[in-house]
Amino acid sequence: MTSNQFQMEGTVKCSANYLPLTPISFLERSAVVYRDRVSVVHGDLKFTWSETRERCVRLASALHHLEISRHDVVAVLAPNIPAMYELHFGVPMAGAVLCTLNTRHDSATVSLLLKHSGAKFIFVDYQFLDIAKGALEILLKTSGKIPQLVVIFDHARSSSRVNYGMILSKENLEYESFLASGRPDFEIIRPHDEWEPISVNYTSGTTSSPKGVVYSHRGAYLNSLAAVLLNEMPSMPVYLWTVPMFHCNGWCLTWAVAAQGGTNVCLRNVTAKGVFECIARHQVTHMGGAPTVLNMIINAPSSDHKPLPGKVAVMTGGAPPPPQVLFKMEELGFNVTHSYGLTETYGPGTVCTWKPEWNYLPRDAQAKIKARQGLQHLGMEDVDIKDPETMQSVPPDAKTRGEVMFRGNTIMNGYLKDSKATEDAFKGGWFRSGDLGVKHPDGYIELKDRSKDIIISGGENISSIEVESVIYSHPAVLEAAVVGRPDDYWGETPCAFVKLKVGCNASAQEIIKYCRDHLPHYMAPRTVVFEDLPKTSTGKIQKFILRQKAKDMGSLSRTSKL
Repeated sequence: MTSNQFQMEGTVKCSANYLPLTPISFLERSAVVYRDRVSVVHGDLKFTWSETRERCVRLASALHHLEISRHDVVAVLAPNIPAMYELHFGVPMAGAVLCTLNTRHDSATVSLLLKHSGAKFIFVDYQFLDIAKGALEILLKTSGKIPQLVVIFDHARSSSRVNYGMILSKENLEYESFLASGRPDFEIIRPHDEWEPISVNYTSGTTSSPKGVVYSHRGAYLNSLAAVLLNEMPSMPVYLWTVPMFHCNGWCLTWAVAAQGGTNVCLRNVTAKGVFECIARHQVTHMGGAPTVLNMIINAPSSDHKPLPGKVAVMTGGAPPPPQVLFKMEELGFNVTHSYGLTETYGPGTVCTWKPEWNYLPRDAQAKIKARQGLQHLGMEDVDIKDPETMQSVPPDAKTRGEVMFRGNTIMNGYLKDSKATEDAFKGGWFRSGDLGVKHPDGYIELKDRSKDIIISGGENISSIEVESVIYSHPAVLEAAVVGRPDDYWGETPCAFVKLKVGCNASAQEIIKYCRDHLPHYMAPRTVVFEDLPKTSTGKIQKFILRQKAKDMGSLSRTSKL
């Protein structure tokens, strides 16, 4: 049966009524409607929407000229700066696929992800050149070829060219010169099919087996519009970039802000002082971030505070923010909304939509409701809590646990070069999150546990299996298990339970240093406990017992960190 047989008599599918959806169209429209309005701000550097479009078109042209073609991968290692924003449009305008790399990764991890993605270009901010150069050296030794390097200097900081200008050579290009080589009249390459890939995002903490989550133009388009709605963005919002753009393409807000003709306020390093100064200077209306960002704001010294020009809407995700954090944020003038999602759901997949009748509940009751994950946003078709074996929905009794599952047009295409993992994730016709939760009588869902081997620290996913493998490699270690320990600042941090070999000695500080020498620092344990590990009759370590022990230790405060 052909698609024509589904059409009613007299109708036709053609270029007049069907074009593949792509967020590229957001920039095209804003460059006309909001032509002279400020699109991007970084320090004293400003661009308008017409200027941003021209820069993105030149970027696409320059890539195309150097034989980047449809579906080639272009990587970037950069913080929230104008170039990072422009790459979100310029790369797909060349028909290529953007791969944003976590700036907290070390050289070994970056080299692995470059190899796995097959990236032909890598754009690197000057701040991360040492990491990138280390990655390229590893890649050259292991594969014999490396991607073309383009260095991004921060022109909001004049010292950056002085510090790093010497590294430029015939082999290393410079970003602004690269843009200047492109043509402003380049014909943008749009997708033939909206399901074509627009980006690939790697899940955190997966050095041993990387998972590249592939996003489509269609999914990015739909999730961007959903992001506008769930953030309640009017036309011309002012968005402060405290969410890393490398995280799920900034939760798709890189494209969403363009859809509304907003202003992107870039912030290289997120500090409480910087947040307050940007809000006051640029009249910020929206921002987002993990609970760690909220903690940083409420714990900032009074000298860093500035009065807010108006209510600032904040979208947070990850671990549910504690009630005291929500109360303090509201006192400061922020309105916090809780969302939940994964890299595989393009970032936020649910939102805890607030109902007016809840305003009359006691504050503690309000905080508990706000900490729920809510329901799917308008771009997601469905979310449910199901028994992973029977695929039956759990009763809405707020007690029966099941696995959180999604389905809809804002679910990833799949895992790059990993058909088995893709098949497992979509088994039963739903995307299996691996997270456990309950459903309340009002239909809202609430997480109760996470995947056994994932620790969420400051919005970063850490694989406990990967940390354990490093600890096991220590010559004095016999057994090891890593779980999350509550942390006042990070939400949770890795806690290692270790049994040493007979006759061997090692201190907690030694184990932590060893991990930091072999892993990105954020993945290293903050706590080490030496004891026998509880096991089942078949010899499997009982992690649920260790999780409870870590919880019973209490939250690790900032002052108690090693």
